[in-house]
Amino acid sequence: MAHSARKDSPELPDFSYLKSLAKDHLIDQLRKIPGKKDLFIEPDLMSPLDRIANVSTLKQHEVDKLFKVEYKPIISTSDQLCFLIRPRIQTVKWICDVANADKAAGRSRRYNIIFTPQKFYACDAVLEEQGLFEEVTTYEWEFYLLPLDDDIISLELPEFFRDSFLAGDQRWVRTVSNSLCLLQSLYGPFSNVYGIGRISKMVEKCWREQGERGPTKNQQAKIGKVFLIDRDVDFVTPLCSQVVYEGLVDDIFRIKCGCVEFGPDVTSSDRSTKVMLNSQDKVFNQIRNEHFSNVFGYLSQKARNLQTAYDKRQGMDIKQMKAFVSEELKSLKQEHRLLSMREFCCSSLRNCGQTCVSHCPVSFSDISASESIMKTKTSQDFQELLRIEHCRSRRISMLTLTVTVTVTLILFFPVAALLEGFDIRECISFIEEHIIRQASITESMRLLCLLSMTENGLLSKDYRSLKTQFLQSYGTDHLFTFANLRQLGLLVEQQPGETLTVMESKVGKLVNDKTAGKLTDAFSSLTKKSHFRALSRKLNLVPKSDKDYDLRVPKDMAYIFSGAYNALSCKIIEQVLERDSWTGLEEVTRLINSPEFTVTVSNNAELSPKSDAQRIIFVMFLGGCTFSEISALRFLGKEKGYRFIVVTTAITNSSRMMEALLENRV
Repeated sequence: MAHSARKDSPELPDFSYLKSLAKDHLIDQLRKIPGKKDLFIEPDLMSPLDRIANVSTLKQHEVDKLFKVEYKPIISTSDQLCFLIRPRIQTVKWICDVANADKAAGRSRRYNIIFTPQKFYACDAVLEEQGLFEEVTTYEWEFYLLPLDDDIISLELPEFFRDSFLAGDQRWVRTVSNSLCLLQSLYGPFSNVYGIGRISKMVEKCWREQGERGPTKNQQAKIGKVFLIDRDVDFVTPLCSQVVYEGLVDDIFRIKCGCVEFGPDVTSSDRSTKVMLNSQDKVFNQIRNEHFSNVFGYLSQKARNLQTAYDKRQGMDIKQMKAFVSEELKSLKQEHRLLSMREFCCSSLRNCGQTCVSHCPVSFSDISASESIMKTKTSQDFQELLRIEHCRSRRISMLTLTVTVTVTLILFFPVAALLEGFDIRECISFIEEHIIRQASITESMRLLCLLSMTENGLLSKDYRSLKTQFLQSYGTDHLFTFANLRQLGLLVEQQPGETLTVMESKVGKLVNDKTAGKLTDAFSSLTKKSHFRALSRKLNLVPKSDKDYDLRVPKDMAYIFSGAYNALSCKIIEQVLERDSWTGLEEVTRLINSPEFTVTVSNNAELSPKSDAQRIIFVMFLGGCTFSEISALRFLGKEKGYRFIVVTTAITNSSRMMEALLENRV
């Protein structure tokens, strides 16, 4: 089970210091605001703050009451208000409204704003425009990085994706650059930096300009290489349904800041349960990277082992019972509690195939969460899905449980068909039915975008037909949504004469052009296209095999999508690390049409190719990263002897990405 680290794998640096640093800096800011105060916290900061400083810590520094920013009149009676917010104009305007309402009521208060991770000029401009620049005191909480696990660090900036790639706002570039400076100052010099993407290039340039804040020359290096990658380099991967355990939990229950909350419909009680998901949870750590098909058997065996351990109590004398209680019982109860939580998330199906239940070794009472998963993921007739799914050229091992195959088939349609490019008309019919039924709007958008990305745009008749049906089902105000998708190249209409074959011919001609100086201009003149088929052939993204793919013993990173697809982002990282450069990948980078770069940061002689530091690699995703990609990198690390540390602006998935692009206004 799982991708346990190799015995010769290097030890990861301790990132807990990042939390301590953020906590100490927050306390410093609170100390600068003497006296009792009510603290208003922006909603998306509440979970990160909970990981940094608890309520008692805030109370110790004269925080009286806590409120959530709700953009409505406040009910606080305190004479001093403090606002912990992101540097958003909307929030600053609301604070101005609060202050102006107090003025109108003849009430005098002190107002303080703590911006995190930094303050932007636009926020000061709003305060000045409202005549409150002198009356509001502002501070900055330099909270850049939050360790979610031993090998996952997040900037917790979900707006980075929309701001940077859709709005063209570059304000977060310096924030990311500051986070890299912080990492380098704490964990020593990096040897090389590789990157691909427009935003990555800007971050690297800004980071170099801040070089004076870097580490001292004599500081020991703990990390070897850094890889920066823009999200728009690979949109296909986050559009695919996730089938690794952690990714599936995120898709259905939304993992937020390393925690997941199971509602009453899952816990079968009147209360919700919040669970921390990290490597400290031994059961979760064993199954988090596994394909969903492998989880049932593991939990079943684990449950039997626990029962056997409990049964040891039978026939014990008093002395043996005392030893059992003091040495084993506590750990058994802890393990049983963790196992129960996992069974909530991956038990058998009740509604999507009653016959499957008899094959599943997990108890029938533990099936609540899977029912939620199935209700969320599909409402289509199961037999129709099974019939269409059997058309796949990639097959799942028949050795897996019947219930597991059922789950995989439902979750994975029609991704496999779209990725391989067969039965496109049938896929379009499926998407049309999905839209007509007014199923989840984000799911409909996901399928439309995946179809467009894999086919290098839609034929005019298909594009117009699907667009018309979408607007009729979900509202004409989503014309703005289509504009957003088109701007990003996620959903585009093929222009006359720009069929897939013609476009690939143009690209091939450019690739073979010997006039290197003209290549950049030539490619910039082309509309942003995915060229997925050409990339797939170059990098073997869709493995071709007539054999069954054994998901219990995965042979490559494609297992994260049932053996049907290698994530483009992870494949690029693998290829660059193998070459230690971009040499030999010129055609790939031109197809992607994004700038790539390599920068040697340190020539430290101590960083030999086989040193522990050189085998620890930072991979920073600018615009979000999925749990599937994290699992793929963990698998790659195990195979190649690396340890990957994933740094991301936020954890993302297809739903979050589509929600960021939704427009529902006219």
